[in-house]
Amino acid sequence: MTQPGDALPVQVLVAGSADGPVLALDEPLSFWGGLDPETGRITDARHPQAGCSVVGTVLFMPSSRGSSSSSSVLAEAIRLGTAPAAIVLGQVDVIVAVGAMVSSELYGRVCPVVVMEPPAYSRAAQSQTLKLEGRGKRPRAYLPRLPQRPPSG
Repeated sequence: MTQPGDALPVQVLVAGSADGPVLALDEPLSFWGGLDPETGRITDARHPQAGCSVVGTVLFMPSSRGSSSSSSVLAEAIRLGTAPAAIVLGQVDVIVAVGAMVSSELYGRVCPVVVMEPPAYSRAAQSQTLKLEGRGKRPRAYLPRLPQRPPSG
């Protein structure tokens, strides 16, 4: 992504910048038992996106689900390089934020985690790619700029 388009405000839980393809989950996911940190694939057979890879994506999750052990699974995936490039939540989720914070502190690897309000979350989740600038005084998520149509005539 070279030229960002519309900017959407975000609440930063874990600071950082990232960009990548959007993977929008239909339901909450528990990283504990729901994500294989070795491969980055969703392993929860009952999840709508079972089998999908989160590696390098901007992962949209309405929230997480389940165990506080999800933090350790996320931290391990970040350490192994099989985690999302960034996580966008529909609501504050301390368990997800802790996993990303631990990874940053222990391994020096950052996976930004932000929260978007419902209208912006829904709009951005439908995008194919997203650029996240989760640092500074005005953190934002940038939708891709749509190509300009040449003038007709």
